[in-house]
Amino acid sequence: MKPAPFEYVKPSSVDDALTVLTEGADDTQPIAGGQSLTATLNMRLSAPVRLVDLNGLEELRGITDAGGVVRIGALTRYRDLEQSDLVADHLPLIKKTLPLIAHPAIRNRGTLGGSIAFADPAAEMPACVTALNGAIEITGLNGVRKVAAGDFFKGLYETDLQSGELITAIELPKAAPGSRFAIQEFARRHGDYAMAGLVAAAQVDGATVSDIALVFFAMGGTPVAASSAAAKIAGKAIDADAIASAQAALDDDLDPFDDTQCSAAMKKHLARVLTDRVLTELAGG
Repeated sequence: MKPAPFEYVKPSSVDDALTVLTEGADDTQPIAGGQSLTATLNMRLSAPVRLVDLNGLEELRGITDAGGVVRIGALTRYRDLEQSDLVADHLPLIKKTLPLIAHPAIRNRGTLGGSIAFADPAAEMPACVTALNGAIEITGLNGVRKVAAGDFFKGLYETDLQSGELITAIELPKAAPGSRFAIQEFARRHGDYAMAGLVAAAQVDGATVSDIALVFFAMGGTPVAASSAAAKIAGKAIDADAIASAQAALDDDLDPFDDTQCSAAMKKHLARVLTDRVLTELAGG
């Protein structure tokens, strides 16, 4: 299929883009890498009156050291993250995650801001940004605001982004000494959206774990923080008993639904397997 007819606008500045988005309200859609939106346009699941092409906005690109955080422009492509020394040095979880995202052709075009804005619950990056306690910088004609990733994702493909606003950057805290990270997922083929996935971030001092975050993806309408399971690990060494306690606590954290990939019951089973694998990886350093 082909998309429905639409008007095409390519602004030369963020202010111009915001003006067009505000004037068009719900009938106008921004496009960056287009790796998700193009498919929905062609299937006519999306039918905006106007597309606003953001690709000329160089001020929305780049990866910079901003003190305690790494600031990533919303239009920064995955390939640039893969090649960045800042990411390799300070964001090891992002470095681990990038090879799991689709295929090189997709990573050559896809943008971090686009993934966060689209908020697919089976995508890796929303879960990673949540686990890292990242902040989403949102810009509108009335100014700039920052939203914690844990508050940004509201529901299935629903975020805190309002009409007429753009994500302009994502800020991620640099990994502290003693930090460990892990990500595991089940997918039918490498590069497919996950049937179930789990991201973990923790501080480890000797054998003792603290400040642990366990965030599932493809397990609900948003990234799901498994706080009950994490509480079973915090302050302890990761051993077989601790892992079993965390697995048992998942019943309090997870309420998945059936989807086209697998049933809710299968997702719960996969969540237990992922918990074992991720915690074992954390324990091994």
